[in-house]
Amino acid sequence: MPRTTTRPTADRPLAALPWEELVTSALLGTDRRPPVAPGGRVPADGPAALLDAVALHTVRRRAGLLPAVPGARPEPTPYDPRPQLPEAARHRLAQLLADRAAPTASGRRGAAPDLTELIPQWLATANRQGFRAPAALVPPLLDAARARTDLRPQALAFAGPLGLWLAALNPEWKFALRGSAGGSLVPDTSDPEAVRRLWEEGLFAERIALLDAVRAREPGAALALLTTTWPTERAEDRLMFLDSLRTGLGAGDEEFLEQALADRSRNVRATAAELLSALPSSAFAGRMAARATSCVNPDRTGAGSGAGASIAVEAPHECDAGMQRDGVAAVPPTGRGERSWWLVQLVEATPLGVWQEQFGGRPAEEIVALPVADDWAGELHAAWCRAAVRQRHPEWARALLGAASAPPAGSPGPASIAERSKLLAVLSEAERAGWVAEFIAAHGLSEAFQLLGVCTVPWAGPLGRAVVDALDIARDGGSYPWSFSGVMGLAERCLDPAEADRLEVLTATPDEQEDASPGAGGYWSEAFQRLVSTLRLRAAMEAELT
Repeated sequence: MPRTTTRPTADRPLAALPWEELVTSALLGTDRRPPVAPGGRVPADGPAALLDAVALHTVRRRAGLLPAVPGARPEPTPYDPRPQLPEAARHRLAQLLADRAAPTASGRRGAAPDLTELIPQWLATANRQGFRAPAALVPPLLDAARARTDLRPQALAFAGPLGLWLAALNPEWKFALRGSAGGSLVPDTSDPEAVRRLWEEGLFAERIALLDAVRAREPGAALALLTTTWPTERAEDRLMFLDSLRTGLGAGDEEFLEQALADRSRNVRATAAELLSALPSSAFAGRMAARATSCVNPDRTGAGSGAGASIAVEAPHECDAGMQRDGVAAVPPTGRGERSWWLVQLVEATPLGVWQEQFGGRPAEEIVALPVADDWAGELHAAWCRAAVRQRHPEWARALLGAASAPPAGSPGPASIAERSKLLAVLSEAERAGWVAEFIAAHGLSEAFQLLGVCTVPWAGPLGRAVVDALDIARDGGSYPWSFSGVMGLAERCLDPAEADRLEVLTATPDEQEDASPGAGGYWSEAFQRLVSTLRLRAAMEAELT
């Protein structure tokens, strides 16, 4: 073997310098911060001497390391009784998690499906079928959920006990422990001792999941559990716990909610008032109704064609202590008048059945069509809209939406698409889809995106046909499909996959018209090809899981 020569320590004048000194010289450079050996000697070859000293220090540091003390081994992952995925579905999930549909160099998406956007639908179907996640795919699934918050509820439910077990070992996945309650492990709610222990000692997300589970099984038991620690909970936690009472809300919750009206947190008081207003027979609803009906009445002055043929409004002149205790905010938002602000809060907390009694048994459709004196119509209808959403009242939601074919300005309710979307969510799935289909047929797609978002997937036949017909009309008009990319993306995820064969005819490139945008036909062809291929892929995914 060849001999190796080692320079003696004496030839390393910087060996005695502290490690921090060597690091400082290395960072600043030996020309700006030359290393100085003990005794004031500066080596002739500063950089080489510095490297020699660093090498020697490194060996010393490594030689002096002590073995780490082994930590406790983690507990085995809890048992997951759900059945395994079919092999084809497992391969599909691996493909969805690994592949990313990216634009081509020209910026065009091309005709290939966007696999990333299909992950939520795949997870929803797998969870409905009750499958458990393959162990090897749980880490990439948690990585995907870390990057996309919209995936977290479904991803954590699918990952199950293994996902939470892994999250406890990896700080990058800690969102699973503090985030969606739906992914948390819940003990057997029929075991009182296990329930009590988790409620008193568990993480916040585990306690939320526990309260939701107990509430779904026995609302009264969940309320009793909440009252045991309510005075000692933080304000933000009280707000979240109170929100759990929406499930199974009933008369048995009234006393607790009345006490919460005096809570020291404004947000807790407001939520308690909102929940009480959803109980038409509660004392709170009665108090709000008495205040609101003193402000809004049939106009009996004889100005109309009959008694109660119009609506008179006299907004409150003050926000007294009783109103404030019942959740009425005294200070309005910037730019809002005090009296109108107080009026709206009273009306939206009043049971809607009160107004039908107030106006002689008229149906909601007739009441919202009555003229309102002194330009109060906008405020009054906005308050009725919020009441219909809060109380989940289909008759009033239907009346305030009006005919889908009518222009928004001519409808009794809000012109805002966001407010209309909330009202639509109160209706049944079939009625919702029919209303949106009629809206698209009358007004096109330019304002329909938000409305489509509240429709059940897959879209009903008439709704799907209305969307495709509107897209086809836009294509024939010669415009580029980019203006409709949001709707096209929704169509890829929400159209019934059975429509793929019928849409095949739209994938052909149309003849370019003189007034059309250059190349628009080719872009539309690609967009429809992508739509058809995505629908077929969704059909395959469904078959693999069912």
